[in-house]
Amino acid sequence: MVETPVILDGRALAREVRDGLKVRVDALKAQGVNPRLEAVVAAQDPASLAYVEMKKKWAGWVGIESGTFMVDDSVSESAVMEQVAKLNADSAVHGVLIQHPLPGHIDEDRVLESLGHAKDVDGITSASLGRLTAGLPGFRCATPLGITKLLDRYGVQCEGKSALVIGRSNILGKPMALMLLERNATVTVAHSRTKDLPELCRTMDIVVAAVGRAEMVKGDWLKPGAVVIDAGYNKVEGRAHDVGDCDYDSCSEVASAITPVPGGVGPMTVASLLMNTVDAAEATLV
Repeated sequence: MVETPVILDGRALAREVRDGLKVRVDALKAQGVNPRLEAVVAAQDPASLAYVEMKKKWAGWVGIESGTFMVDDSVSESAVMEQVAKLNADSAVHGVLIQHPLPGHIDEDRVLESLGHAKDVDGITSASLGRLTAGLPGFRCATPLGITKLLDRYGVQCEGKSALVIGRSNILGKPMALMLLERNATVTVAHSRTKDLPELCRTMDIVVAAVGRAEMVKGDWLKPGAVVIDAGYNKVEGRAHDVGDCDYDSCSEVASAITPVPGGVGPMTVASLLMNTVDAAEATLV
């Protein structure tokens, strides 16, 4: 049993990141560049709207300008595609966020694929993911990028370690596995058809839970001293706040380091999106 695991505090690190970004944005503005982030978001999806508003809040705090294109059932797919094309062509726009999910009448994949990778600051188009796979420069997916920043900030060594990513989505599980490989971890990806998942989990030095099932990973699934990254956010009836994919109480009794929910991965996702946007703005000076 590990009595006092290190809490990987995403809120604290996000504050540090924002402080640094504010300095960089001020320097950009002094050179005539005003960083700008635009979002395309479903007008009737409360979770998406709340998330985009939080991103706009922190973007404004560091000095990034932002705008939103609302998509509802009255907006045609061609109009959305036209808007993305305009954003691609607008030199004053440095980053574009296509917020999942878009309304059902919109082909979300088609919209995503129309976004140029140079403005894909969320790192989720096939071009961005392909560049990650090939080890080429490009914007990395915001949530996995935030996780790697947390690992770095708290000195979690990945090289030579065994790492398990539970979940294989294109926006989290797959890029997370690739980014751990970049840090020379030996990576396994688990999913809904993985057999004997608890037993597999017990062999791992690092566990990233990104499966979307409330408190699925239990403390007795873990190798003593494992590092636990909980990327899940789940609403549970009767609970005061969202919970992760890991049972925090039991996992924290075994882990050497763990992210809380809320306050772990989430704040770093937003911080990473802002980092990518500032990087994109700085690239215009080269």
